[in-house]
Amino acid sequence: MSRDRPGAGRFAPSPSADLHIGNLRTAIVAWLFARSTGRRFLVRVEDLDDRTHPEIAQRQLADLAAIGLNWDGQPEWQSTHPDRYDSVIEELMARDLVYECFCSRREIQSAPRAPHAPEGAYPGTCRALTTAQRAEKLSTGRAPALRLRAGVTEFTVTDLMHGQYTGAVDDFVLRRGDGVAAYNLAVVVDDDHGGVDQVVRGDDLLASSPRQAYLASVLGYPQPVYAHVPLALNAQGKRLAKRDGAVTLADLGVDHAWALITASLRLPALTLPDLVDRFDPALLTREPWVYPG
Repeated sequence: MSRDRPGAGRFAPSPSADLHIGNLRTAIVAWLFARSTGRRFLVRVEDLDDRTHPEIAQRQLADLAAIGLNWDGQPEWQSTHPDRYDSVIEELMARDLVYECFCSRREIQSAPRAPHAPEGAYPGTCRALTTAQRAEKLSTGRAPALRLRAGVTEFTVTDLMHGQYTGAVDDFVLRRGDGVAAYNLAVVVDDDHGGVDQVVRGDDLLASSPRQAYLASVLGYPQPVYAHVPLALNAQGKRLAKRDGAVTLADLGVDHAWALITASLRLPALTLPDLVDRFDPALLTREPWVYPG
């Protein structure tokens, strides 16, 4: 990334469903973090998943604008620059940090793993395949995924909400078997490309940050400032989702949604620009917000 421009924060929704009020709340917090620290604010549409839809992305962008967010430049669509990811994978391959994996999800789940490895961690099944074994697997016609040959089993990040957080790092996927870049690669490459040095997002993604920060270190990228903020929950204590009913901007209306969000953040219901000088991350609650609807 260019080092001679201001850093940036970002909001990066996946257009698989309309934004609910919890998503909008996180976007507002990310915007306030960025603007209150003199950073640019970017929007990135993370549309590499085959469950995403362009029409949903357009509704998401319209909702962000309606709630008062503005951003620098045009929204970036991940699907428009596969060459960016391919070049990074080629760099890692040249350093012998990539290997082919032929495992199915079921095989990974059922494989034995180290006693303290977290659920879902890759057990390294294909890490040391011989040339003959690799040829045999290729002969089945199954397209392999590409995995990072990680040099550590855990990595520590500093988070403004959680302090020092150490999490597992396995040989995670860089490119799926269908040839599309995986999330953990794309998000790291795109953040560096955009000059993002502040990552504010929901704390359901905290466990992903050690993998991403480790990959950034391998690639020589600076580690961003992290702030993983508590999620919005429904009355049953589960993650808020569209299936919970009237939780989208279209359901609630801008004024009501704005009043709910600002109250949940302990802020007056002023316009976003007027909130920049009043925003203090130290006042953010560390507990999930239970949506009162």
